Amino acid sequence: MSAAPSSLERAAARNLVKSYLRVKPDENVIVEAWAHTLSMSSAIVDEVRRVGGRAFLAYEDEDAWWRAIERKQAKALGRLSDPEWAAIAAADVYVQFWGPADSARLQKLPEKTVYEDWGDGWFDRWYKLARSTGLRGDRVATGWVTDSRVRHWGESKQRWTKALLEACLADPEESAASGRRLARALTGRKTVRVTHANGTDLEVALAGVPARVYDGRPHPNNAAYSEFDMLGSFPDGRLRVALDGKTAEGRIVSNRSSYDELWYPWARYSGGVFEFSGGQLTSFSFEHGEAEFARKYARGTAGKDRTGSLCIGLNARLRNVPYLETQERGSFQLAVGRNAFLGGDNASDFNGSLCVAGSEISVDGTPVVRAGKIL
Repeated sequence: MSAAPSSLERAAARNLVKSYLRVKPDENVIVEAWAHTLSMSSAIVDEVRRVGGRAFLAYEDEDAWWRAIERKQAKALGRLSDPEWAAIAAADVYVQFWGPADSARLQKLPEKTVYEDWGDGWFDRWYKLARSTGLRGDRVATGWVTDSRVRHWGESKQRWTKALLEACLADPEESAASGRRLARALTGRKTVRVTHANGTDLEVALAGVPARVYDGRPHPNNAAYSEFDMLGSFPDGRLRVALDGKTAEGRIVSNRSSYDELWYPWARYSGGVFEFSGGQLTSFSFEHGEAEFARKYARGTAGKDRTGSLCIGLNARLRNVPYLETQERGSFQLAVGRNAFLGGDNASDFNGSLCVAGSEISVDGTPVVRAGKIL
């Protein structure tokens, strides 16, 4: 039996239901849970009912999931039942938690098992159906807090959970307003420079495409976002924009961790430095994770050595929370490689990044962020 939701989980669930998803009376809401997310899932179901919505809790059992994997039946996991497809077709809102909980074991599975056998069975059909019905929803980050990831990243589970839930209390409109202000400052401009006392001094060029503001609210059937953005992230708070990979000079030194941009992160990098010259990444180094980064970089396709995108954090309720570092208000993330998903022209299969918080960011010489404050 799962533990009863904490007061902080209930507050976060209320904010999700009322401010982010804006669930209306009589709307159908699916909450997809795993065992390690049941207390937060329970809180969300309660809040959906509080506002008059109709909640359906779908539970994925960890033991049964792994038994299918052991029998080499990953494809069966991707074949959703007819009743489940019918429920998705009838739903107005969808809340998803990350799982399974044994993230260390998941990391050891072959990519084919995870992405082809399991993922291909439902992915395209699911999103096509969601687009056709106008489904909106959020993926809830508390599913990332697993015992195996806590051990792997050397975190305190209690501190991580508390900090993450407090970030869930952020006002999405406050993040959106800051994002709109930054987006206006970037529109029609050419260069962005980021500096920090830790040795960061980097100038990059904008690709000339509109910035996207992610405040945690979903964007179903919105041409300004991607075809998958009917599902937002909770919490969130970021501005992202594609860069022109032909221009980059200087260096960026991280003071926050960075991760592979995957659906369920495992590798973690810290103490990173990127050096650029003539628009090209000329060197990289890390205090922790360099061998793993170098291995993936070596396998990357053309464009991996060019700037791809930048991200500026907008969430005022968090500071240095694992895997949410790019949401920290005023933080700056620089990514190399793929940016086609943001409207850029870099189609590399590689994406790697560094994040620095507390920097000064200027656009064509005009400061827009100073010491974490959005001006």
